[in-house]
Amino acid sequence: MLYRNYGKNKLNISAVGLGGISIRGLGYKESSRIINVAIDKGVNYFDVAPGYGDAQELMGKGLENKRNNIFLACKSKFRTAKESKKDLEESLRTLKTDYFDLYQLHGMKTKEDYEIVTGKEGALRTLEDAKQQGKINHIGFSCHSIEVAKLLINNHKFDSILIPVNWKLILNHNFGEEIIDNCKRLGVSILALKVMADRLWKNKGERESSYKNCWYKPLSETKLINLAVKFALSQNITSFLPPGDPDLFLKGVEAVESYSEINQEEIEILKNHSKLSNSIGSREEIFI
Repeated sequence: MLYRNYGKNKLNISAVGLGGISIRGLGYKESSRIINVAIDKGVNYFDVAPGYGDAQELMGKGLENKRNNIFLACKSKFRTAKESKKDLEESLRTLKTDYFDLYQLHGMKTKEDYEIVTGKEGALRTLEDAKQQGKINHIGFSCHSIEVAKLLINNHKFDSILIPVNWKLILNHNFGEEIIDNCKRLGVSILALKVMADRLWKNKGERESSYKNCWYKPLSETKLINLAVKFALSQNITSFLPPGDPDLFLKGVEAVESYSEINQEEIEILKNHSKLSNSIGSREEIFI
């Protein structure tokens, strides 16, 4: 397994993580099997959120007695201090842990989101208080908007950002390149989403008949997955979360195991493929 540095203390975390969305609805036996396979493969980065159905319950059971070697990340979608504090406490109980290695503001997308969370009674206060209390080791946020990401990283202290680093978005729209550069300058670690994304779903039926836990149509061909992962890991990122499907998670792990820095010929292959369908966003935001 490839490991990269996270945070100012340079913790080693696996270059691929297991997202809770990948085990949602699998039941305890199958979700535990996936968790154990991930650990056997050297994965130590696990990410979950209350909005991922029963994933917290399943991950909490699956990681029992394994917590000490895991970098566990969670999130809250709530913007106020009161609601996010309740969310944090419930997640700690459900995941059977006393602390999170990383706790994040979930899905920051609008200027209103920013103004509320950074206000006097905003959710950022919950994260900062919890860090002082030892319930959180690192503070981060996930974001689908370049404008909001810049506001957060330029005006507040975060250890990491969870943001799309997608081959098609970068090649077609240069999405996120400025954020990647700013994070490098500020010492903010980058955790990546949507590395293996292809395009938006055409309709609900297309999604339900294939990858119902994925908000976008993922790449499924091994060659393209490997190139997409190569592309992302060749940027200034620490780790990424594959799409919400156990088989695609394992393909993501395999792509990391065979990783080498991407070359120009491989980038051209991705450029040609990027012309075949639309991206999941624009230069400024993700459409999901």
